[in-house]
Amino acid sequence: MRVGGIDKRRRVRALGLAACCLVACCLAWLMPLASWAFAASGPPPLRDYVVDAWTSRNGLPHNSLRDIAQTPEGHLWFATWEGAVRYNGIDFTVIGRGTHPALRDNGIGALYVDPRGRLWLTDSRGNLGRQEPDGEWRFWERTGAWPQALILDMVMDGKGRLWLLFEGHGMGRLDPDNGFEYFAPPAGVPLAAAFPRIAIDAQERIWIGALDGLSIREPDGRWHRAPAEWGLPDGLVWPYRAPDGSLWLTADERVFEVRDGTPRLAQHLPGLGHFTAMLRDRNGGLWLGTENHGLVRIGGHGVEWMRAGDVLPNGRIASLLEDAEGNIWIGANGGLFRLRETLFGRYTRRDGLSGDYVRAVMEDRHGGLWIGGGGGLDYMHRDGRIEPMQLRADNGDGVSVLSIAEGHDGDVWAGTFADGVFRLREGSLLRHYGVEEGLPGGHVRAIAVDDAGVVWAGTHRGLVTLDGAGEARTPAIAGLPKGLITALASIDDALWIGSVEGASVLRDDRVERIEVEGLGGARSVFGFNAVGRDVWISTDRGLYRHRDGRTVRVGLEQGLPVDTVFQLVPDLRGHAWITSNRGVLRVSLDALRDAADGTALPLRAERYTEADGLASAQGNGSSSPSAILRHDGSVWLATAGGVSMVDPARMERYANRPPPPAVIEDVRLGSTEFPWRDRRDVPGGQRLSVSYVGLSYVLSDRIRYRTRLVGMDDQWIERGTQRTVEYIGLPPGDYVLLVAAAHPSGAWSTQVASWAFTVEPLWWQRSDTRGLFAIAVLLLLFALYRYLLQRYRTRNQRLVKLVAERTRDLESQAEQLRAIDRDRVQLLERLREQAAAYGRQAREDVLTGLPNRRRFDEVLRRDIAVAHRGAHPLCLALIDLDHFKRINDTHSHSVGDTVLREAARLMSVDSREADLLARLGGEEFALLLPDTTLEDAIAICERLQQTFRAHGSWAGIDGLNVTFSVGVAECRFDDTPARLLERADAAMYRAKNLGRNVICYDENPPQARL
Repeated sequence: MRVGGIDKRRRVRALGLAACCLVACCLAWLMPLASWAFAASGPPPLRDYVVDAWTSRNGLPHNSLRDIAQTPEGHLWFATWEGAVRYNGIDFTVIGRGTHPALRDNGIGALYVDPRGRLWLTDSRGNLGRQEPDGEWRFWERTGAWPQALILDMVMDGKGRLWLLFEGHGMGRLDPDNGFEYFAPPAGVPLAAAFPRIAIDAQERIWIGALDGLSIREPDGRWHRAPAEWGLPDGLVWPYRAPDGSLWLTADERVFEVRDGTPRLAQHLPGLGHFTAMLRDRNGGLWLGTENHGLVRIGGHGVEWMRAGDVLPNGRIASLLEDAEGNIWIGANGGLFRLRETLFGRYTRRDGLSGDYVRAVMEDRHGGLWIGGGGGLDYMHRDGRIEPMQLRADNGDGVSVLSIAEGHDGDVWAGTFADGVFRLREGSLLRHYGVEEGLPGGHVRAIAVDDAGVVWAGTHRGLVTLDGAGEARTPAIAGLPKGLITALASIDDALWIGSVEGASVLRDDRVERIEVEGLGGARSVFGFNAVGRDVWISTDRGLYRHRDGRTVRVGLEQGLPVDTVFQLVPDLRGHAWITSNRGVLRVSLDALRDAADGTALPLRAERYTEADGLASAQGNGSSSPSAILRHDGSVWLATAGGVSMVDPARMERYANRPPPPAVIEDVRLGSTEFPWRDRRDVPGGQRLSVSYVGLSYVLSDRIRYRTRLVGMDDQWIERGTQRTVEYIGLPPGDYVLLVAAAHPSGAWSTQVASWAFTVEPLWWQRSDTRGLFAIAVLLLLFALYRYLLQRYRTRNQRLVKLVAERTRDLESQAEQLRAIDRDRVQLLERLREQAAAYGRQAREDVLTGLPNRRRFDEVLRRDIAVAHRGAHPLCLALIDLDHFKRINDTHSHSVGDTVLREAARLMSVDSREADLLARLGGEEFALLLPDTTLEDAIAICERLQQTFRAHGSWAGIDGLNVTFSVGVAECRFDDTPARLLERADAAMYRAKNLGRNVICYDENPPQARL
C-alpha cells in the first residue's frame, strides 16, 4: 500500500512580453520560425544551433569585441579595447603593449585581412600595423597629415590601396609604395559622423556609412550623398559587401540589396531597431546584428530571431564572421559568442513542452508526435506546434507520463508514475484506469498493444490487460514476471517482456524465459527492437541479440563504450542509434551483427553528447518508447533535458568536415622560447618541446594529432589529443617535424605543419674530438691491462689460501642464516594471521557476520563520491526490525539474537552482489544500493518484506512474526554521507509513525508503502 501525496507537477505556459509579441506579429507573414524537418543539404533552423560563449572569465582581456577576422592559416583574431586576441580553438593569446611582439596601443579599432591574406590592425591613436610572416608587427609612421584618431574601418581596393576611415576626421589612403594621402570631410557629406562600416563595390566606388546618411566616393574622386530617389530613410545608413561580391545597405529597420548601382528593398523588419552588423553566409543566409534586440537570420527557414537576454546579452552586436568551417562568430558588448551547427535538434520547455524531463516519445498513424515526461503529456503536430494534453490525477494535480502506446483503433494509451493509465481518443480523455478499476497502484513503465489488439500494461507488480469497458485484469498465465515490468514489445505474434528479473516471451499462453543474466550478468531489461530476423534486447549489461532461439551478448568486452543501454533504433541507412546515460551511440548494423557473431572485434561506436546538440546526454530507461524511428527517417530520443531528434541524412554534412589544418605555435628549448621561424640551428643536448594545434573551432578539444620526425621516425606516431611533443637529446643531424590533425573519426589533414631544423653537435660529438678521444682510450686501456696483469699474479696465491679458510666460515654462517630465516617465516605467518583476524573484527559485526558501522561508513563515503563523479543513482535504505524489544522481553535475549542472525541471512540472500548490507547496531540495518533509482530501491525493499512474510518460523518459535520498517533516500548531487543518512533516518521514523511494516522514501510530501 502506498501512503501520502503524489509528486505535484503543474504546467506553466509562458506568455510573451508585449514588445516580443509585436515583433513576432511583424515576422509572422514570413516563413515559420520552427521546423524540425530540416533538409540534409541546408543548415538547420536557428533554434538547433549550439551557442558557445566566452567572456573575460574565459581568457578574453575585455568583453567588448569590435571586430573579428580569420587569417588564411585558420587563426581567429578579435579586436578589443585591451589588445588584439588570437584564438586557436583552445587558447586565447592576447597581444598588446606589454607583450612580445608588442603593439603601439591596446585599444584596437579594426581588423582586416587583405586579398593577399595579410592581417592589418588599427588602434585608437590612429596607428596602422600589419603582421609579417615571422609573426612580428610592422607599423607605419604617421605623417603630419595623418590624424591621430581612431581608425574605424579599412578596406583595400583593386589596385592594392588601403583606405582608412578616421573617426571624425575623414579618410586616408595608403598606397602600395607606402605613400599616404589624407581626404578631409567634404562639405555637405556627413563623413565626420561616420559609422565604422565602409565597402568598395565592383566599380571601385567607396560606400561609407554615417549616422546621418550614406556617403559615396566615385573613382574620379567626387564625393556625394545617396540620391533622394533611392528612398533611403533618414539617419544611420551603412554598407556591407558580402564574400560573394553582392553589396547591401542597412537603413533604419530596412535591408537593401544594391543591384545595378541602385538599392532595392530586400527586407523590412519593424521593431528591431538599428542594425549594427551584417553577414551573408555561404548558404545565402543573411545575418543581422542589432543595437539591443539580439540577432536575426533571414534564409531558408524564413526570418529567425535570437532575442537578446535569452542567450545573447543585451547590448550591441558589433561584428559578425563566418569562419572557414561555417561557424558564426558574434562579437558583442557582452562577450564573444559562436553559433555552431550540430547533428541533433532538440525541443525543451522553452519550445512549449510541459517539462524538460522526457520519458517517452511515440509517433501516431497521422504523423504527429506524442511526448510524455515529468510535466505530463504533449502532442506535437506535424507543423511543429506543441499542444499539452489536459491529464489530471484524482486530486487534480498533473501527472508524470512514463509510457505511451497507440491502439489498433487509433486511441492513445498513457501510463503514469502513480496515477494509472489514461486512454485518449483524438486528443480527448476517454477513460482512466486506476486502483478502483483493478490496476495495481504504482507506476506503469510500459504499454504495448499486441497483434490481437489486446492492451498490456506493465506495472511494478507484473502484467495486466486493459479492456474497453474500463477494467484491468491480471492474466492467469504461469511464468509471467511478478515484479517491476520495464519494457514491453509486440513482435511476431508474441509479447516480449522486460523486467528487473530479466527477459521473457509470451507466445500462445506459454512463457519462455530468455537467458540474459547468465550471459554477462544482466538483470534489468529496458527495451526490445526487431531488426530483420534478430531481436535486440537492451539491458543494464549491454545488448543481447536473440536469433532462432539463441542469445548472444554485445557489451563492454566486445567494444560497446557503455554498460547500460536503454533502446536500440535502426535507421534507414544501415546504422543503429543506441541511447544510454552517457550519450547516444551510433554503430553500423553490419558491425553490430559481426560483433555478435564474434567475427569483427572490437566494435567501433561513435558517441554523441550535448556538444553535438543533444538536449541532454542522459537518456531515459525503464520507460517506453524512449527512442523511435519516424516515418520520415528521423530518429527521436527522450532525454533528461528534453526531446532530441536527428536526421541521419544530415550525417554526411555533419561528419564529412574537412580535416583541420595543423600549425606549429611554439617551440621551447627547456623552459626558454626558441625563435623557430628564424631557421636557426638548435643547440644539441637539450629538451626540445614543440606545441601545435589543429585550427578547427568545432569540438576543438576532440581533435586528434599525429607527428613524424623525419630523420628519426619511420612512420607517423599517434598522439591522441596531446598538443605537445618533446624530444630529449636528439642526435646531431637534419630533421623535419611533421604534424597532422583530424576530427574524431575523420580523415587526416593533407595540410600538415612542418618545421625543418638542424641539431648542432656538442663538442664531444664532433668527428675530430671523437678520433683523439678514441686514441687516448686505447693507450689508457693498454697501460691498465699491463698493471692489472702484474697485480693479478702477485695476489693470486694469497687469494687461494684465503678462499679455503673463508669457505668453511661461510658454510657455518649459511646454516645459521637458514635456521634464522625459517624462524622468521613462521613468525611472519603468525603475525599475518593475527592481523587478518583483527581486520575482520574491526569491520565485521560479531553477531551477524555482516559489515559493521565502521565498514558501512567507509563504503558510504566511497559510493557517494562515485555517484557524484559519474552522475550515477545511489539509494540508501535504513531498516529497523519492528517491536524487537518485545521479542527480547517476551522470549529472551537469546531468541532476539537468533532473530537478528536470521534477519541478516534473509536480507543477505535477497541482496544483490553490488549492494552493501550492514548492521548499524541493535535491530537497525542499512542497505546501500549503488546504480539504483528510488523506484528500484523501493521495489527491492518490497521484495525483502515479502521474503520476511514468507519465512515460516522465526527462531524456531511458532507464531512469531518479524517485520521491519524502512526509510529510503536517493542521493542528491549535494549530499554528504551525514545528510543522506539523516534523510533516510527521517524517512524510517515516518515509517514507524505510520504504523510500522511500512516503506517510506524521501520525497515531499512524504510517501510510504506497506
